[in-house]
This record gives sequence, structure tokens and C-alpha cells, in this order.
Amino acid sequence: MNTIKTIGVLTSGGDAPGMNAAIRAVVRAGIYHGLKVMGIKRGYNGLINGEIFEMDLRSVSDIIKSGGTILQTARCEEFRHEEGILKGIKMAKVFDIDAIVVIGGDGSYRGAKDMSRLGMNVIGLPGTIDNDIACSEYTIGYDTAMNTALEALDKIKDTASSHERCSVFEVMGRHAGYIALNVAIAGGAEVSLIPEKTFDMNKDVIMPIMAAKNRGKTHFVVIVAEGVGKAMEIAEKIEEKTGIEARATILGHVQRGGNPSVVDRVVASKMGAYAVELLKAGKCNKIVGMKDSKVVDYDIVEALDMKKSIDEYEYDLVRVLSM
Repeated sequence: MNTIKTIGVLTSGGDAPGMNAAIRAVVRAGIYHGLKVMGIKRGYNGLINGEIFEMDLRSVSDIIKSGGTILQTARCEEFRHEEGILKGIKMAKVFDIDAIVVIGGDGSYRGAKDMSRLGMNVIGLPGTIDNDIACSEYTIGYDTAMNTALEALDKIKDTASSHERCSVFEVMGRHAGYIALNVAIAGGAEVSLIPEKTFDMNKDVIMPIMAAKNRGKTHFVVIVAEGVGKAMEIAEKIEEKTGIEARATILGHVQRGGNPSVVDRVVASKMGAYAVELLKAGKCNKIVGMKDSKVVDYDIVEALDMKKSIDEYEYDLVRVLSM
């Protein structure tokens, strides 16, 4: 393990603001520690196809402020099968890569785990706006995505107030409701619907809106996570049952873009540098995460076996504060 001389870095799955900051940290920390750093374009697809090039200090100059990923990203069906994984490892050896830093979400981690099982040294960094990596309390891109969603919600609330409407606002989060829950708290929503919780239309949506209306409120907000979906249908039912005009807004991929926040730049930089320090110390097949606001690491198998759950207090807080 202590003979690692060349490391690769790739981004995989959905992009997230702060990925470039993480790439920059891996490259600069790697060079600082005397390692050669190879950039792998288009995730595992690029690994299989040999889209690999050497990176230097200038390769990552001025990218810390940019959203997206300069290495591009793609999903790779071939990497779901052992034959594809072995092709990727073989290509890495062609470029003398001794270890690969994988920046991505849960699916990317599973690819990294499979590579480690077949002999490639790996380190995983949590890059996903959904904050759904079980071993980490924070993922790169999460803060920026929440701020983007909140800024849009504030604007929607202006027009909802003018027209005395109910806004049904859908944010990203296919399997996790962290964005929806926190934007609901920060944006003063009456209702937050998330994948982790089943809901009853009358009890959990209509009644809170009617209670707010009876207190004299004239505009209302329902936050819906992508995994719950049906924002249009929910808006139609609200209008049908309450008589309040309801409009649905699906924010979509705008949440993935934009300049990363200070939080995402700093966290990504810390995690990227930490990944290199692990490799320099001969520690491989690890997942980097945050615990109690500190950067930590876990064995990759242990990390993928962990579970993450919604904070019940925060979930209840939406209802409490909407009063």
C-alpha cells in the first residue's frame, strides 16, 4: 500500500456543486505529497475507454468557484457487471494508476466497492446534492442545492402571496427528503412531503392548509420531494378540496448547478485532501465522510452497510413552526 505513486480521480453519477473543489484538492494535495495524478473523464465509462490524462497544478486553476465537474460524469451500465469492472481495472493499470479516488453518490460507491473487491485500491468521496450517503452526515453539493431551492421558493412565495395561492414546490431527492425537509423549515412551508414518510392527503396536506387559512393566512406552501412526485396531481387535489388556487412548480436540475457555497467549497477541499492523505499513509478502500462536523473515514464495506434516517424532530418541526 505504501508504494502508491500514481492516483486517478473521477466523478460519477449525478453532478454536484463542489465536485470541482474536491478534484482540485485531490490534484493539489496529491502533487504536494509527491504523487502523480491522472484525471479520468466521464466516470467509469471514461475509465473503461481510457479517457485518462495527467493533471498538474494548472489543470485545476480557478475551478473551485465553478459548478459541475471539469472531468464530466456519466452513468455506466457496463460497470454493473464484473467483466466491465475488470476492463476498467485493466485500463487503470495501462496508465500505472495504483489507486482511484471516486467522487459521487451511492451508485458510484458500489462501483468503487466492486473495484476494491477485484484488487483496485479506492477511496470514495461523497458527492451528491441529496445528502443520502449513510456514513456521512454531509455530502458535497447539499448546501448549495438547498440554497438554490430556497432562493427559488422565496420568489415563488412572492407571487403566491400576490395571488393568494397555494404553491406546490417540488425539489430533488429521489430516495431522500433532506432537501425538501430543510427547505420547508427555512422557507416557512405548511407541509413537507418526503419519500421516507407515507402521507394521507386529507390529514397531512389539506388540514394544515385549512388550519392556516382559518388563522387568516392567504398563501400556502407545500414542499414535495422528487421521490414523492405527483406535484401537479397534488396541486389539483388541493384546489379541488379547498377551493384555493394551487400551482405546481418543479424546480428540477437547476438545483445541481451554480457556484458552490462556502460550505461546499470548504468541505470538498477538506475531503479531497484527506483522501490523498489516506492513500499516502497506505490506507485504501475507504469512504470519506463527516461525523460531528469532522472529516472521518470508514472501511468501504462497513460504509455501504450503514443506514441513514430522517430526524424525527426536524420532520415534526415543519408542522410546529407552520402554525
